[in-house]
Formats: sequence, structure tokens, C-alpha cells
Amino acid sequence: MNKKRAVFLDRDGTIVIHEPYLSSPDQLKLLPNVAEGIRLFKEHGYLAIVVTNQSGVARGFFDEEHLVLIHKKLLHMLKDEGVEIDDIYYCPHYTEGVVEKYKLDCDCRKPKPKMLLNAAKKHNIDLTQSVMIGDSEVDMLAGKNAGCACVLIKNVCNNSLVSTMAGIDYVVKDLLEAARILTQR
Repeated sequence: MNKKRAVFLDRDGTIVIHEPYLSSPDQLKLLPNVAEGIRLFKEHGYLAIVVTNQSGVARGFFDEEHLVLIHKKLLHMLKDEGVEIDDIYYCPHYTEGVVEKYKLDCDCRKPKPKMLLNAAKKHNIDLTQSVMIGDSEVDMLAGKNAGCACVLIKNVCNNSLVSTMAGIDYVVKDLLEAARILTQR
């Protein structure tokens, strides 16, 4: 069976406006050009998979049930824009957390690549033909650790760090610019 390629997408600051510890579906707001970017990737045969660290669960800011509701709303918002996400992976763990069940050093928290590796196994993905897109150094490192190309979305929060970040293949202003570059190569 032929291996597929995927675009792995960080959630906060990549797909939706970054809200620290976003804890309610009502806080979700799509970033400009997100649906168009995902659509372009999908038209070129990429699976679209969200991989997101959600330490707010371990920190006790919200529970996994709320996180599932947030992700359901995100899927509906994108579907209303005419695009579908193939899967969502999240890491609720954090070593400094207050919820004992999630207070651990796991293999899934980015920059570790386990979310990407699990997705690759489940969906038959060739990681060397895939790309990680995010707005932080942990996103870039997770992509590199999994063997993917890495695209950094440059924004106000990371602007001063861009030149010092490791593992960046492209720097773009948004998901649509990333899709245009990667689907033309």
C-alpha cells in the first residue's frame, strides 16, 4: 500500500488565534486564510492532522471533556469553511501539572515526536514526505524529530526568536502561504 503524506498542524497560533489556555469552544477563532491553506494541501493529496500540546489539562485549567468539545467545535468551524481535518492528536501531560494523572514526563509532548509517529503508523504516512507547521520552536523540533520538513508561521509572539530557532525549512506569514510554497515544490 502506498504511503501517504501529511501536513501536521499545531492548533494555537497556527489554525486558531492563540488564547493562553483556551478552555471554552466559544473562545475559538480561526486565523485568516486557514481554511484556504488546508484546502490547498488536501487538493494536493495531503492528510491534515492536528498535533497540539494541551498542558492546560495537567495544570487543572480545563478537563479532557472540555478539550474534546473544543476540538469538536474546531472541526465544525472548519467543515463550515469546506475543509476537513483527518485526525487530532493532543498531549494533556505536563511535569509541573497539578492534576496527578497528567503530571508526567511523556513521549507525546512536543518537541518529542510521538504524536506524529502515532499518526504516521495509524494513517500509513511517509514522514519524509510530510510537513510540520507551527508557530513555536517545540513545533519545529517535533517535526525535525519525526523526520518532516518544518514551516514556521511568523507572528508577534515569535518574531524575535525566528533567527535563533532550529530546524526551520520555511518561514511564512500564514497557512495559505505555506500551502502555496509546499504544493508547488
